[in-house]
Amino acid sequence: MKHIPRKRFGQNFLKDQSVLDAIISAIAPCHSDIMLEIGPGLGAMTEKLLHHLSRLDVIELDRDLATYLTNRFPTEKLAVHCGDALDFDIHSLTACSDRKIRIVGNLPYNISTPLLFHLMDFASSIEDQHFMLQKEVVERMVAEPGGKAYGRLSVMLQWCYDMDMLFVVPPEAFEPPPKVDSAIVRMIPREMPEKCSLQALEKVVTQAFSQRRKMLRNNLAPLFSETELEKLNIDPTKRPEDLNVEQFVSLANHLK
Repeated sequence: MKHIPRKRFGQNFLKDQSVLDAIISAIAPCHSDIMLEIGPGLGAMTEKLLHHLSRLDVIELDRDLATYLTNRFPTEKLAVHCGDALDFDIHSLTACSDRKIRIVGNLPYNISTPLLFHLMDFASSIEDQHFMLQKEVVERMVAEPGGKAYGRLSVMLQWCYDMDMLFVVPPEAFEPPPKVDSAIVRMIPREMPEKCSLQALEKVVTQAFSQRRKMLRNNLAPLFSETELEKLNIDPTKRPEDLNVEQFVSLANHLK
């Protein structure tokens, strides 16, 4: 199929077979897995996954690609859902099973962050996630406190997942090649995340990083007094990137 990649969908199709094989090796799909691929594109990863799975669900926003995939692969092996992954109900795939779902995908750069936050709502039903994302985004996801990459995305996702950046994928592995490096990240939902309201945590983290070069006593003034911060053993003169995830959770629970 001759398909012109559409910029509005952020389409960059992975073509390097060695990279595809490395991703499959990292995922280690099993025959009985319940698996969802987000953004299958022309089906390069889809084809390799189907060698290991009894069935695969994919969600594709581009109608032309969805039709192509439906015609290319047997319908008893591949279920194609045409639509936006941000609107997709993950629970619909596990309604008749007590097994958790595995999710993979080459996520378009323009929706990667909203999609990662969307999937947090389904974390209890997910076994693991393997995504290809812009390398800079993955570095922010796995960043430790104290560095420039550490921020809102780091805190929110690390509260919910254990994550590792597996390897970097160069631009030439894609068609068309993007202008930046990509990376593969493994995300495993934490079995016992610290109890916390997601909404409260997001409110605190967003407020804290609203002006990241300012001290916490300034950034968090709309939510906490300096005395309250001190009672929580948080130094009001610290900057937001100096707090670890547990400290942000403590703030969120106090706010609630």
